[in-house]
Amino acid sequence: MADTAMTDAAPRDAGGREALTADGFARVTDAILDAVGSVIDGKPDAVRSALVCLLAEGHLLIEDVPGVGKTMLARALATSVDATVRRIQFTPDLLPGDVTGVSVFNPVEREFEFKPGAIFANIVIADEINRSSPKTQSALLEAMEERQVTVDGRTHYVPDPFLVVATQNPLEMEGTYALPEAQRDRFMMRISMGYPDARSEALMLRQRDTVNPLDQLAPVVSADEVAGLVAWARAVHVAPAIEDYAVALAQATRTHSDLRLGASPRATLQLARAAKVWAALDGRSFVIPDDVTALLAPVFAHRLIPTRAAGGARAANASEAIATILDRIAASVRVPIASRQ
Repeated sequence: MADTAMTDAAPRDAGGREALTADGFARVTDAILDAVGSVIDGKPDAVRSALVCLLAEGHLLIEDVPGVGKTMLARALATSVDATVRRIQFTPDLLPGDVTGVSVFNPVEREFEFKPGAIFANIVIADEINRSSPKTQSALLEAMEERQVTVDGRTHYVPDPFLVVATQNPLEMEGTYALPEAQRDRFMMRISMGYPDARSEALMLRQRDTVNPLDQLAPVVSADEVAGLVAWARAVHVAPAIEDYAVALAQATRTHSDLRLGASPRATLQLARAAKVWAALDGRSFVIPDDVTALLAPVFAHRLIPTRAAGGARAANASEAIATILDRIAASVRVPIASRQ
């Protein structure tokens, strides 16, 4: 049973769970952030982004060079939630059936039985996802979008909550395959860990020489309590002006001269969902423009395809395009400083 932060004496809902307030939500999620942060030194933004994806019912793609803590972050988040966890090591010989599951003939019952694959868990760690073939990568698509898997014409539902945390190495690394556009669009956010600062790296050397911090990490919340956090975040208020702001940003990516492919409608929806959680983590029950702005690059950048440079000119990258869009839209669209229901 999880050593939960939600067991204090407090008003309870009909299901016996604590009736969350904005402060209560922030208190519980702060405990999760502290737990994961005790394993991932000096990377609070990455830890916060991972939690946002979990509570916004999205999926997280962590892209960086080997050895900077990508898998450690995924495992720490999984350990902090008392839920089922599966890890899939993506390799060139991994088959789609290894991910989704297969139907196996039972000679006793004389019928086929479905044997679930590794995708059937609350948190799935897809390690080095871009080292497998595009066919195997695509095995995740249905589960990530529709939270179900169809095998031999039968539908099987993944558990709730459900989060895919995928890690990948940069495309310049040997033996990697680029994720298809449809696959990238399924991820709510893409983040990079980056190298730790000197102080954090020195602390890591001292503390982890003999002890693995994951061994000391205990669950903070249960899967049922995560469902309560998800439901509370979903109810955070987004004013029409904030919605117009998010839509204007998405529309601008589709007409930007430096971008060949802009943000999809799914990206706009996920930006709004992530902004709700971002606001809730700050103890607010309403979204402000800064929530949308803070999440724009992590939610949009991996979905955008810059226009190829011609004649030797350097093409602008997605981050530069987002920066120019923010400057232009912020000046032309009026949004309230704070929006309350």
